[in-house]
Amino acid sequence: MAGRPQSVRGLALQVRTLSATVPLLAPPLAVVVGAARALGGDAVPAVRLRALCEHLRNTLPADEVRLRSGERRMEGASPESGEDVHAVTVPWRSDRPVVLEVLGGRRPPAELRPILEAVAALLASVLPVMESGPEDDPNVERRLSRLTIDSLPVGLYVVDRDYRIVMWNRKRETGTQGLRRADVIGRQVMEVLHGQDAASLQDEFDQVFRTGEIHHSEQEVSGEDGARLYHTSRLPMRLDGDAITHVITIGEDATDTRALQRAMHQTEKLAAVGQLAAGVMHEINNPLATIGACVAAISSRLGSAAEPVVREYLDIIESEVIRCTNIVDGLLDFSRAGRSSGTFEPTDVHECLERTLYLLKHHQRFRRLDVVREFAADLPKIQGNSERLIQAVMAILLNAADATGGRGRVVVRTLREGKSVVIEFHDDGPGIPQDVLPKIFEPFYTTKGPARGTGLGLAICYGIVADHHGRLDVRSDGVHGTQFRMALPVVREERSP
Repeated sequence: MAGRPQSVRGLALQVRTLSATVPLLAPPLAVVVGAARALGGDAVPAVRLRALCEHLRNTLPADEVRLRSGERRMEGASPESGEDVHAVTVPWRSDRPVVLEVLGGRRPPAELRPILEAVAALLASVLPVMESGPEDDPNVERRLSRLTIDSLPVGLYVVDRDYRIVMWNRKRETGTQGLRRADVIGRQVMEVLHGQDAASLQDEFDQVFRTGEIHHSEQEVSGEDGARLYHTSRLPMRLDGDAITHVITIGEDATDTRALQRAMHQTEKLAAVGQLAAGVMHEINNPLATIGACVAAISSRLGSAAEPVVREYLDIIESEVIRCTNIVDGLLDFSRAGRSSGTFEPTDVHECLERTLYLLKHHQRFRRLDVVREFAADLPKIQGNSERLIQAVMAILLNAADATGGRGRVVVRTLREGKSVVIEFHDDGPGIPQDVLPKIFEPFYTTKGPARGTGLGLAICYGIVADHHGRLDVRSDGVHGTQFRMALPVVREERSP
């Protein structure tokens, strides 16, 4: 065990080197390791702290990162800039608290919070040394390396050539399995981890030892909160010479990131189709109008003298012109959905819902539908355009009417979740098959057939919600109905001076 501290230090240095050279590593790892590198430099303390703030500003990224003395402010809007502030208190001295603040951070709060807490833990270890001088702690770099690995917001462990675990960081201790470090160090990894077949797990390590290449994989794990997606990277490590002596494994919960990527991809597709629609639909409207006028003129001239077959052909042409016109109108609505048209003002969600239900009250597809309202009391207003929100809600409710055959039950529920107002629509129809769910918001995708729909209603609805900086999700097990969830940000409250 005498040589173990040096191995830990070597492992930490290897992790730092890999984070700087391998772009496929999880971004939180690179942020925290870069913070440790900034704090562990040879410059004077003030320069190192400035380097830390600059590193975080560039890698989070954020508009501003700062360290200040004093009590932690409430998170929310910054009184100076009006931007969101995320802050953590450095666990150092009670008489001289230090707060790390991030203004205008681009990452989701769920991802930003563990990164800031990890950096705060690093600062708590370094600040006493900076204050008293490095001569009081000659092993500060070793301590910092260990703390860096333990503070990483991703699970990390290392195995040697015999597949024995030689390092197991704190995130692994508090992760899905919650195995303590003392219970796993020295044991073979196949004896400890049972979420993957032992033979395939060993094959992955053998591949890294043999080829020296990074191995990436994804695994879906079912838990109490549903299925979670984990991204795993296995990296070769060389402590001495060119031979690969260990494999570093880094695991990250990629569930939220993958959902965000899907949402961004959907938004990009909608924007592309919207641009196309805006460019060509006006040109298509002109020949359609001409064809319709010609049909009307021919019908008027022939009158009752027209042969039955001619009258039939004219009726077909007229109906098809009307159908094409409806498609063009839908495309024009779709092209406008992704642009900020109209005024956005504080809007009462319940008022929008009631107006929509009133408009649909006598609709043929909605007449026999049982609508149940479950509205939350004292719901805050949102920043929105009521007319466009009514259009989006109407699209969802008409879709529910079609799904239930116009004779089912729909529950419209409102609630407050954090800084958002959520509207839920539950129908008791047959549900949406799992292979259809990923396509439900794609333009022109429909299961109703060309005679009943163009596949643009939900796509337009998605674009309207995105234009309100909100989220629209759909959930269904394919058996017990469907739930649409529309989350819209509340009006930001003005702070008193």
